[in-house]
Amino acid sequence: MLSEKIDFLSDDGHKLSAYLDTPATGTPRAYALFAHCFTCSKDLRVIRSLSRAMNQKGFAVFRFDFTGLGESEGDFGASGFTSNVKDLLAASRFLSDNYEAPAILIGHSLGGAAVLGAAGELDHVKAVATIGAPAQASHVTHLFKESIDELKSNGHATVNIGGRSFEMTRSFLDDLERYESTDHIRDLRKPLAIFHSPQDQIVSIENAAKIYHAAHHPKSFISLDGVDHLVNGRKDAEYIGNTLAAWVSRYLPEAGEQKLESHLQSAARIDDRKGFITEVTAGGHPLLADEPKDAGGDDLGPTPYDLLAASLAACTAMTLKMYAQRKDWSLSEATVHVKHERVHHEDSTTGQHNKVDQFTREIRVEGDLDESQVSRLLQIANRCPVHRSLENKIEIETSMLGS
Repeated sequence: MLSEKIDFLSDDGHKLSAYLDTPATGTPRAYALFAHCFTCSKDLRVIRSLSRAMNQKGFAVFRFDFTGLGESEGDFGASGFTSNVKDLLAASRFLSDNYEAPAILIGHSLGGAAVLGAAGELDHVKAVATIGAPAQASHVTHLFKESIDELKSNGHATVNIGGRSFEMTRSFLDDLERYESTDHIRDLRKPLAIFHSPQDQIVSIENAAKIYHAAHHPKSFISLDGVDHLVNGRKDAEYIGNTLAAWVSRYLPEAGEQKLESHLQSAARIDDRKGFITEVTAGGHPLLADEPKDAGGDDLGPTPYDLLAASLAACTAMTLKMYAQRKDWSLSEATVHVKHERVHHEDSTTGQHNKVDQFTREIRVEGDLDESQVSRLLQIANRCPVHRSLENKIEIETSMLGS
């Protein structure tokens, strides 16, 4: 994925920090706006992993820090849940003005409650998803319940949440308590996906039930069995991202980006976006190619020479299996490692052609094979079609197609 660091302004004039994660190639199918959990930030692992998974499905994800959190300006303790909702609306306006209006709202924990509060004011939002969200914003008061009496009596207090200290005001508490009703969920009338773990120790599964029963159809509940509240497992976050991408596709127009196809065997397409990320189709199968970061790329895919080395490795492995099957030999597994490099040609007498392409190939075979069979397989490896093509004289005919 490509990540662009962005700053935008809240309604109160605070600079809010964000990242826009977009697919490595092509135009995003839709934009999603992500709201993080209480006292968290846009850089939480679950958000980055989920964003990466959705990018791979063609979706862009805008993740930002709420006022006073992460890299955003402002005083968290003097803000409140209403401020979170306003920040979401400001983020939506920024996307609409500079990129494309978000079609998807995603919220984790209290961020889930925030997107449920904001979605009704955004007509362009086609679908909403929550992850471990409370049914009422006031649910989070249990995280600082020992400070509630001090907040009410003194109007302010230093509260400790997750090992971090925050200066909080009475207005923050009052703002949370104003969001006791679930009427806004009933009035949402947008497709809703509710992701929640039965083992969530921070926001119990009963909250998912309340949200589900308050909402109108279409609505879906996806159980995150065995997942903790912060979704610390990368695979769990990717599962949410992949599932969400499939679910929301039902409520979006068909993808308009033209799939790369070729009347020849393979094709590659690169555009004027950042770096050298290149869309490739090989035998009808899509993949990405790129350059390493020290060469100006983003390292999001193999280099052209990586692909060339992989071609030799794959062809060698397939050739060994085909030969062993024909001979009815017990070859249970063949692993081929290949490295390409440019090396000095010791026999060169001029400086013009003083380097040659060298492929280093290492083969490991497993199975009930004797020494003569292993030796024969080594000979066969040198006869694989790609090996022979690389050793033969190669001619390349190139023509320029019309635009």
